Amino acid sequence: MAIVLHFNPLLWTRLAALAFSCVAFSVAVHGARIIPGTGDWCIFCWAFSFAGTLLMILVELFGLQTKVPVSWKNFPITFACYAALLCLSASIIFPLYFLKGSMGPSTIRDYSIIVAVFSCLATIAYISEVSISKARPGEVAGYMATGPGLLKVCETFVACIIFVFVTDPVLYDHHHALKYCMAVYCICFILSAAIILLCIGECTGCLPFPFPRFLSAYAMLAVVLYLLATIIWPIFNFDPRHGGNKNRPYNCNTQLGLCSWDKGMTVAVLTGVNFILYLADLIYSTRLIFVNA
Repeated sequence: MAIVLHFNPLLWTRLAALAFSCVAFSVAVHGARIIPGTGDWCIFCWAFSFAGTLLMILVELFGLQTKVPVSWKNFPITFACYAALLCLSASIIFPLYFLKGSMGPSTIRDYSIIVAVFSCLATIAYISEVSISKARPGEVAGYMATGPGLLKVCETFVACIIFVFVTDPVLYDHHHALKYCMAVYCICFILSAAIILLCIGECTGCLPFPFPRFLSAYAMLAVVLYLLATIIWPIFNFDPRHGGNKNRPYNCNTQLGLCSWDKGMTVAVLTGVNFILYLADLIYSTRLIFVNA
């Protein structure tokens, strides 16, 4: 089997991301004092990104793109975008939990600083890979290489973070309006994830309706649903008239990590972020329909 080497900017960027993510999780396991939960998440982010990048390099090295059961126009940039978001989350979480107010031995602190630096470098490398792989105006590329495709990745990732915050502890069980918000998060996540899987599996032609029009209709529905959730979630979590608390409780200052009030506020912010992402998705999808027409 012939080995194909094309030393282009994309390959160099992947090699850099591979090295940076490898150093991040290796040093974290070796010398940083990792605690369960947040530490495990950071290790997963770096290790998952490293393993996926290594797999893509090997597939292209041995010319196996046509033998893998996924669309190679859509899969690499989808993975790179998820890896960038994962490494970005680890780059934010790791310093907050393992460097902020660190009182441990200087050796452990030095290791933690190295981990944080290489995590940031891995994030930059994956963002660069996405920028290089992104479709240019007039270029024929897979859907996931376009603006709406990348927005779908961001939407599902933000939804996953929302799920983490709303379920531990459960923040949506004391009012039906909040259960509506949870339903919005679930429905939009499932549909966006399904669109990504259809594109990666090249199954969009199997739908009984035009795919671009479905994307536009779904984006419009998601914008309306998320707009309502963006309004409802803060009202029923922070308005005293609906049993909420607009002031941050005092015990949140002494509690390790985020308290329930902090998590509720984080969900409110992330809901607004996803609303903006879906609004941009709607604008992009509508433009695609008119351009195709």
